[in-house]
Amino acid sequence: MLPEHLSSMAKLIIFSAPSGAGKSTLVKYLLSQGLNLRFSISATSRQPRGEEKNGVEYFFLSPEEFRQRIANNEFLEYEEVYTDKFYGTLKREVDRILADGNNVVFDVDCIGGLNIKKIYGNQALSIFVMPPSVEVLRQRLEKRGTDSYEVIENRLAKAEYEMSFAPQFDVVIYNDDFDRAKEEVLKLVTQFIQS
Repeated sequence: MLPEHLSSMAKLIIFSAPSGAGKSTLVKYLLSQGLNLRFSISATSRQPRGEEKNGVEYFFLSPEEFRQRIANNEFLEYEEVYTDKFYGTLKREVDRILADGNNVVFDVDCIGGLNIKKIYGNQALSIFVMPPSVEVLRQRLEKRGTDSYEVIENRLAKAEYEMSFAPQFDVVIYNDDFDRAKEEVLKLVTQFIQS
């Protein structure tokens, strides 16, 4: 059920979750449903993984470029998630989407998601995607095959910390059954956009 305090104009939908919880897959699903949604491409200073391309999945910047943009106040939110591994949302990306009359979808870390929610208030719906367990996260991250053992261990330690933020989000979606999670997210976001 949609929280009552959320209402009209262009909307922002914020997805946050620990790495491997399924938020990116849920976002891709939503974007394919014919809703007036556009994905806000985040910036990062990490290296591209697999087939990722600059300007598609992320804007890839060096740590120095990222720091310069922070100094220039170009970010709506940003965080240094790991040493020299920054993630952030460029203001111009969100402004571009809103100026085109579209609703914005974010796939961001927990702190970033909560910061965007603070800025946009009732214009934004914050959704936390909760994984079934840390052990399931481990299996999903290992199955991806994109990270080393050390990176996976760091992500799992961070996941436990991130899960503590779930109560601060408008809605928590439990991704223990992906088909049910998709249905729940579609219904929730459709309701929010139409309100």
